[in-house]
Amino acid sequence: MTYADFEARWKPAGGAERANYGLFLQDLCDLLGVPRPDPTTDDPAQDAYVLERAVQFNDGPRKSTGRIDLYKRGCFVLETKQGTDTPDQQQKAQRAELGLEANKRRKGHAVRGSAKWAEMMQAARQQALGYVRALPADEPRPLFVLVVDVGYCIDVYSNFAGVGDSFVPFPDQIRFRLLLPQLAEDSTRALLRQIFLDPKALDPSRRAARVTRELAGRLARLSAQLEQAGHHTDVVAQFLMRCLFTMFAEDTGLIPKTSFTGVLTEYRTPELLPFLPDVLSNLWRTMDTGGFSSELKARIKRFNGKLFHDTTALPLNADQAELLLQSAKADWTEVEPAIFGTLLERALDPKERHSLGAHYTPRRYVERLVLPTVLEPLRREWAAAQAAAWRKAKARKPAPSWYASCRA
Repeated sequence: MTYADFEARWKPAGGAERANYGLFLQDLCDLLGVPRPDPTTDDPAQDAYVLERAVQFNDGPRKSTGRIDLYKRGCFVLETKQGTDTPDQQQKAQRAELGLEANKRRKGHAVRGSAKWAEMMQAARQQALGYVRALPADEPRPLFVLVVDVGYCIDVYSNFAGVGDSFVPFPDQIRFRLLLPQLAEDSTRALLRQIFLDPKALDPSRRAARVTRELAGRLARLSAQLEQAGHHTDVVAQFLMRCLFTMFAEDTGLIPKTSFTGVLTEYRTPELLPFLPDVLSNLWRTMDTGGFSSELKARIKRFNGKLFHDTTALPLNADQAELLLQSAKADWTEVEPAIFGTLLERALDPKERHSLGAHYTPRRYVERLVLPTVLEPLRREWAAAQAAAWRKAKARKPAPSWYASCRA
């Protein structure tokens, strides 16, 4: 199915969610080029990729059955809703003007873009999270939750840590909602196809780990050469730490983009290479105090934290300068903080490291501790507060206007 066919079929969609969602999801599979769901069986344990996957809710002594709109084991839980583009009252008025009776056919749960529609999408997300919790313990946890407004959008949430139901907008708070026209883009279809076929490949930490390993290998070689040249281990580690942080600052916009890379490119020539340590020291001195940097030809902010109190820069030969330049050209926004932790450990004397407890803890370990004990309770409290605020706002009657009060 082409996107043009898909849009022509589903953009006008309305009516009840149950009347449309199955056909919509099968057409979506055709558009993405992935297999359609399998038929359900009498045994939910066998239903690895189906519509209407049954799950059991255990609410104390009571048990109830829920049904996931579309489920793929180890990949996602998908919940559908049906919004509408036109308010019911406006539809009735339009039909009345034409002398037609009001259309009694259901037009969807809420008007898209309204507060009620936003509440509907959040309620669908909570419903999907309930299904995640209800899945049997021996099944692999889904990495994604998808919330679909049929014919309008797909909201994407991920939980790569595999801890509880801490699903967060993917890839971020701005781009997690995929509107129908975006399905015309190859990149959007590729993203959804990967959620269906290989969701683990979308884990940003996997790419970050690969990039970090590559950079760590380069910097390890550079570190070894500098130590062999007679520089002390902690001096080398602190020098590389300042280099790394400057590379990170460049890619995150804390200093002008490509500015540090430009300096390394300019001073790698045989004529200018001997002056590179002086240039780096001057740059880091300015970063420590803030002000105008003649090296970057820009005014930069002050970086506190004492990292740049020591501005020692080591002399480099041509190969070492090239290695540092290649490292600077990497995208440091994708680099794991592990690389900083590793250098921090190396910079400290073993006895001092032990007394401070300064050992790098992998990101996954931190997530497994922080998510269930800190973030999940906060998210549940926030969801409860949102629900209470909505109920209170819904129950509040509008106050009469000043004119109406005077007339009364």
